[in-house]
Amino acid sequence: MTPPAHPATAPGPADPDGPDPDGPGPDGAVAARGPRGARPPSAVVVGGGLAGITAALALADRGIGVTLVEARPRLGGLAFSFRRATSLGELTVDNGQHVYLRCCTAYRAFLRRIGGAGLAPLQRRLDVPVLDAARGRLGRLRRTALPVPLHLAPGLARYPHLTPGERLAVARAALALRRLDPADPALDAQDFAGWLRRHGQSDRCVEALWDLVGVATLNARAADASLALAAMVFRTGLLTEPGAADIGIPRVPLGTLHHTLARGALARAGVEVLTATRARGVRRDASGGGWRVTVAGRTGLPARELAADSVVLAAPQRETHRLLPPGALPEPGRLLRIETAPILNVHVIYDRPVLRRGFFAALGSPVQWVFDRTAPSGLDGRRHQYLVLSQSAAHEEIGLPTGVLRERYLPELARLLPAARAARVCDAFVTRERAATFAPAPGVGRLRPGPVTRAPGLYLAGAWTATGWPATMEGAVRSGLAAARAAAGHRTTAKETA
Repeated sequence: MTPPAHPATAPGPADPDGPDPDGPGPDGAVAARGPRGARPPSAVVVGGGLAGITAALALADRGIGVTLVEARPRLGGLAFSFRRATSLGELTVDNGQHVYLRCCTAYRAFLRRIGGAGLAPLQRRLDVPVLDAARGRLGRLRRTALPVPLHLAPGLARYPHLTPGERLAVARAALALRRLDPADPALDAQDFAGWLRRHGQSDRCVEALWDLVGVATLNARAADASLALAAMVFRTGLLTEPGAADIGIPRVPLGTLHHTLARGALARAGVEVLTATRARGVRRDASGGGWRVTVAGRTGLPARELAADSVVLAAPQRETHRLLPPGALPEPGRLLRIETAPILNVHVIYDRPVLRRGFFAALGSPVQWVFDRTAPSGLDGRRHQYLVLSQSAAHEEIGLPTGVLRERYLPELARLLPAARAARVCDAFVTRERAATFAPAPGVGRLRPGPVTRAPGLYLAGAWTATGWPATMEGAVRSGLAAARAAAGHRTTAKETA
């Protein structure tokens, strides 16, 4: 889902490349300013994705002065928007479709904090249309208000894509899954597909239910997914509270939430945001009482140093590995062994409405999930419709040319949606994220570090860290909260010791 462009970035509270009114310190380090120019600085957060934004806000809430450094000219990490010129004018495009569930309590709190909760509403009750392309039949995965696990029983009993025997087998497997402990290290070493086979799940069961949900949430098929992470997803989403899996979908561009509103919240909290500024190095202060973060802005401008009591590295795992000072982790090479998984999105604009519902999932088709993003893009929905095909675990397709992908998916959309057969395609393009998430492969749990390093005052955040969650927006926010709690605790302990 790597986009061809990025959104325009509003000016931040300070120009990262302009003169610093406080000037450099006696040893050349520039003090990172906190609220009202408070000194000395307290924390630098490296990375402006959801993990870094969350960590910065949480630290600021504790009265800590924070500087947030982001290499891109915008915030939001891999959940962002950009502007694209089309034959219908310039539209706002999300790099990929992102949704969340009611059980994503940390991300929901994040939305409330930035003032965006009403812009990403949740379903009243879980309702997922599932279209079987081979049989031309539409089914629905629904829940009721009954207690767990009865809340899914009526919907499963009427789910047409499984036989009565398969529905019973699914119910038995769900009850067995509920008894698993996702924190058990033994589960992390196993793959989900093997466990499903041992519990009587047919290939059709896996396709029509387990992978339908699992591929979208884990970014991996059952054979490639850790049993621990799969158990966490299904237990948390389907087997804890009746409404845990209700789906929330942003009705505005992701950039509105994760850049515009988030940047406003950071400014109100007194966080200094330096976009288009890359962290070049992290080292201990010569006095041993803090940290220095070397940053560089636009090409040709000199690098400078930010001094801080603590540092949160909220960057991807390979970037974090590059910045880690010696001895910070017992086995820093573990970070390089956390593989990544791609997500592909095919964007199609029609000259008329072709889909009546907001989204659906497909079976018996190369298409996985389809979402209507007409309104968030700024397109007139009375005359056109903008659909996005979200293709997770797209290892075999991520490098294919756009023309090949058009030839594969446009006819398939016409097969799934009769109204699309008579419609004209006004535009079709592809966004790709080759490293969209960490790969939730068996054994990945032992590679994921927690927020605390061996270097006092240095902390880690990111969906790839040991949150217990797969690579989701919820996992990213939880990691930022964990890092902020650890950093705030370190600052308190340091004061008490002094």
